[in-house]
Amino acid sequence: MASPFPIPLNAIRAIEIVARRGALAPAAEELGVTPGAVSQHLRRAEERLGIELFDRTPQGLRPTDALRAVLPQLTQGFNALAGAVAGLKGADEHVLTLTVGSVFASRWLIWRIAKFNRLHPQIETRLVVTGTMIDLARSDIDCAIRFGRGIWPGVVAELIGGNRYSPVVAAALADKLKRPEDLCELPLIRDTASMLPWEPWFAAAGIAPIEVAGPRYDDPALAFDAAISEQGVLMTVDLMSADAVSDGRLVRPFDVAVDSELGYWFITAEGRRMPKKVRLFRDWLRAEVPDSVDGYVAQVKRAT
Repeated sequence: MASPFPIPLNAIRAIEIVARRGALAPAAEELGVTPGAVSQHLRRAEERLGIELFDRTPQGLRPTDALRAVLPQLTQGFNALAGAVAGLKGADEHVLTLTVGSVFASRWLIWRIAKFNRLHPQIETRLVVTGTMIDLARSDIDCAIRFGRGIWPGVVAELIGGNRYSPVVAAALADKLKRPEDLCELPLIRDTASMLPWEPWFAAAGIAPIEVAGPRYDDPALAFDAAISEQGVLMTVDLMSADAVSDGRLVRPFDVAVDSELGYWFITAEGRRMPKKVRLFRDWLRAEVPDSVDGYVAQVKRAT
């Protein structure tokens, strides 16, 4: 019986990685071969198929229209294979490995994960805190929480919250901010890793844009600490600042917030079966995130 694959499976794998990553080196690293070997895989595949798979450009290898049309099927196919192999070796249903950014981990999750542990003592949670976007289909990570618009290739994304944002400042500096125009009197902390712009908030507050000048941080968690230590005003997601506002470390000086299409998303690999431990954690997040927001709102209403 003739093989259904006119080119070797390793060559198909190399094609999928190079098309997705745009270079030979990532494919070489994943396959455990040299970039030269990957290049040979591509050349021989093109010879056997009788078509060009990549355009060679100064910016790197770019998939042709023919390859781009079938790339989603190739990616889904390899994700399905990875899931099948994981099923053969037996996933550990008692260990949940989650990757998450530093702000969500330090400002929200670490203070609440014990609740999940008490509800499900049979599950051990392991946090991988990093700003790097780990490829879930090619790792032993079960799920992730990411901040953004929810549009990432190869994943299923479910919004869990964090769409509203507003400025916060240390309580000791709050008296200097009687109206939005007073922001020019204080440094505005620049979180270079964040995607939260000031301009929509200025528009919502009805004032002309103010130049964002102040200390810069490329770690959102450090920018948060800078605000608490009275270094200036920081734009933050309300969900992340709710605890610090509730206990008085930070103040929201203005009753103006902006809703955006950005938010925190629960992420799993596309095409992979969702184990029970992941479903339990997802369901807990669905309930806990709204509860944490509602609890903050209730405190504010009681205080006013």
